[in-house]
Amino acid sequence: MIDALLAEALELEHHSLFQVSTSNALVQGVFGGVITVGDLRRHGDFGLGTFSGLDGELVMIDGDCFRVSAGGSVEVADDRREVPFALVTRFDADLAVTLEEGASLQELTDLMDSKRPSENLFVGVRVDGEFTGLSMRAACKALPGENLVEATSHQSEFEFENMVGSLVGFWSPPYSRSIGVPGYHFHFISEDRETGGHVLDLQSARCVIGLHTESDLHLALPGTADFLAADLSGDHDRELEKVETERRRSG
Repeated sequence: MIDALLAEALELEHHSLFQVSTSNALVQGVFGGVITVGDLRRHGDFGLGTFSGLDGELVMIDGDCFRVSAGGSVEVADDRREVPFALVTRFDADLAVTLEEGASLQELTDLMDSKRPSENLFVGVRVDGEFTGLSMRAACKALPGENLVEATSHQSEFEFENMVGSLVGFWSPPYSRSIGVPGYHFHFISEDRETGGHVLDLQSARCVIGLHTESDLHLALPGTADFLAADLSGDHDRELEKVETERRRSG
């Protein structure tokens, strides 16, 4: 019985998604740090998010955490740096698919859709390979009083060609819209760990897609004054879509 319970607990941990705060809070401008990078790494080795004050993009891969700033430059994130929003898991692909030919972002996600086991489970996604084109952005530090749409209106946007690296991302079910970002959400990190960003569009060459299904969700809610006072009752789908997918110059 003890062996069975232990195996069940380990399996639960292996397929657990740990999330800090909610997307609606982020949309409302709740950018204050609530957990350190060091504490976040205790809950996973793979994930994405942002930093206190919306100061850059967070990418976690193979247990290492990085901060992407303006222009796509990357630095190792200090364990003491604070995080207001993040999703992390212990990534181990349940399914891997090798794609020999080039594909657009839409073609990649269509393939992932065909491989996901359910519309009701969260899925971690890692794509390793060659990318012939990448359109990305990095959030710049928010000004006092700005909400997410206002803050990302002065984000850094940039493009790169012929990069080798990894997409770090998640697919979230439609019902998660009150706490997360429904659909796909990707950050990129180059193989040399020198370039990255939040992915707006891409063109891949040969790549390997790994999917990791999550069966357990842990949501850590901030106890900060800003979070407790925020009005999270509204529908923020339009704001989230604008922030996640639109380029500043076309918005």
